[in-house]
Amino acid sequence: LERFHARQLRVSPHVLGHSKAHVGRVVAELVRAAKAQGLQPGPLALSLRGDFVRIGSAYEQHKVRSPDCFDILVPLRLPPHLEPQPRRADGPGPCGAFVCGLRARDGWTRRCRPFAEGFCVELQGRSHLSSGLVLRWFQGHLQRCLGAVRYRLQERCRVSLSACPGQPPTLHILPCSDYVCCHISMAVRLIPAVPLGDALYLTALPPEGPHGSPAPEALWGLNASRQEQRLLGWLKEQAPAASCHLKCLQILKGLRDLRRHGLEEPFCSQWGRVLSSYLLKTALFSLLLQGPLEAWDERFLVERLEDLVLYLRDCLRKQVLMDFFLGNSSVPEAVALPRFLKEAAPVNLLSAFDGPTLDLVAFQLISTWIQAPHIIRMYSSPRYLRPVPAP
Repeated sequence: LERFHARQLRVSPHVLGHSKAHVGRVVAELVRAAKAQGLQPGPLALSLRGDFVRIGSAYEQHKVRSPDCFDILVPLRLPPHLEPQPRRADGPGPCGAFVCGLRARDGWTRRCRPFAEGFCVELQGRSHLSSGLVLRWFQGHLQRCLGAVRYRLQERCRVSLSACPGQPPTLHILPCSDYVCCHISMAVRLIPAVPLGDALYLTALPPEGPHGSPAPEALWGLNASRQEQRLLGWLKEQAPAASCHLKCLQILKGLRDLRRHGLEEPFCSQWGRVLSSYLLKTALFSLLLQGPLEAWDERFLVERLEDLVLYLRDCLRKQVLMDFFLGNSSVPEAVALPRFLKEAAPVNLLSAFDGPTLDLVAFQLISTWIQAPHIIRMYSSPRYLRPVPAP
């Protein structure tokens, strides 16, 4: 396991540092240009706030394999007279989905109509912000601004923007000089985000739910990445200096990806959806707070990794793994949570999957752990180490 982590999973801090710095400079240029363009339409349209938020494994020290994919939240600004009012979505839908009502400070008037027609859908007689309409506007807005950025950056790198329907646009960066010591083509997912205050954001849900059913365009997901980063920072302070908790997460993600090669559809896709990186991280958070953090010293790597696998197996069999932040009263007080998160209804991350699927994933998970040395040897050839598309 140590050799597997060192040779195939560990990302060079030197290379990752240069990649993050380069991504930050390019995204800052694009956001600045997009914000300047957004000042033209007037107060009845969306615009960019002008900053961006780095999220995901590349910025939380548990990225695996290659520093070539990054996630960036791009906060949006609503017209000054409108405020978001999120609430949990009623009825069937993706797990933990929200809808975003809008409140006009002076009441809905005729001047609000252009914004409602361009960015809202009607639900139960009220206007709600549409994630689909916002995403389409965001993609077009960035595409129009790309020319200015491309010209300013042409000596450093080549940049392009691609977008799939219902997905956040992806910025592709290809360094073309010695500006970056490591010549890696990078993909940056730019995610439009509606700020709620307290470092909480609403982001568009994927176009399809776990069972392939299309998600209504009015639905949003709640993003608490900043709270996750605070928790990871607190754990780093409390755990031993040589703690292995992030290494356990990296190895488990690596084994999950290797095992995918031996599975056939449709179970291969279900395997990746159930054991998403977010679900694995949530399980790690829950397990870390159950016992003494001293037990996560690096010399106990195999024992702690086995504990994590068994904990996940039990969650899959019981069909219950609760979101760590929504309505969780056991979060350490040192990690200050916004009131919105504390008072939210708890969410079971496994509720969208049927029992037979979760049982089969539990069985394959234990099988993967038992056969880990064999799976690492079998699927560690260059043929199998090509990047797996991120869900």
